[in-house]
Amino acid sequence: MPTPLIGLTTRNLLSPSHQIPMIASSRAYANSIIRSGGVPVLVPLNLPQEMLSTLLVHLDGIVFTGGGDVGLDLYEGEAHEKVSKADTERDRNEKNLVHEVVERKKPLLGICRGLQIVNVAFGGSLYSHVLDQVENALEHQCFPCHPRDYLAHTVEVRRDSQLYKILGRTQISVNSMHHQGIKKLGMGLVSTAWAPDGLAEAVELQDYPFGLAVQWHPECLPEKSDMRALFDGFIEVARGAE
Repeated sequence: MPTPLIGLTTRNLLSPSHQIPMIASSRAYANSIIRSGGVPVLVPLNLPQEMLSTLLVHLDGIVFTGGGDVGLDLYEGEAHEKVSKADTERDRNEKNLVHEVVERKKPLLGICRGLQIVNVAFGGSLYSHVLDQVENALEHQCFPCHPRDYLAHTVEVRRDSQLYKILGRTQISVNSMHHQGIKKLGMGLVSTAWAPDGLAEAVELQDYPFGLAVQWHPECLPEKSDMRALFDGFIEVARGAE
């Protein structure tokens, strides 16, 4: 069977030693893709549109990775002092990339910020700081006070969902490293998992081969069989993609 090529979205950063501009992705994403039988391919932020389209032809799936905040201007968000590390170039490129990936029916997996950018790309909005804007909200930003694999809370999974088919259970325990979250759901998306405070923890594209995004970080939980199953399910569909 063919080995699928999986695109990983990247972020802009400066090298700590010499402040050299770099394009990067956390190694944990690549490790998870490799573990499940795929080949990770970094998708540069500075690709012209025609080159990005050329790259997408050869990719069998895309992971929209985590990272900094989604900029308020993308969804007319409420200003808040906790909003930081927004990257206009990344926001714009990933929003466009979501639409191109979906137009080509490529398998899509969103993680943390990836869930948020998918929601915004389909016209949804976000809480710019959940703790201050959701009644009785949990503390969802558990890093760096806790390690990345700290299980912060449970998540209830809807039975008639792709996520349930993958995990085989209606309740899981997840890590949590975000302070933004879904406020209004984007058109064509359905929420399929929730935190105890009611915040959406997973969304899915309706009538789509594999269009799933989660608010937690499964790549940081490689020892959990249900988190490995999430990547396994994604790679299985990507392996059969044309």
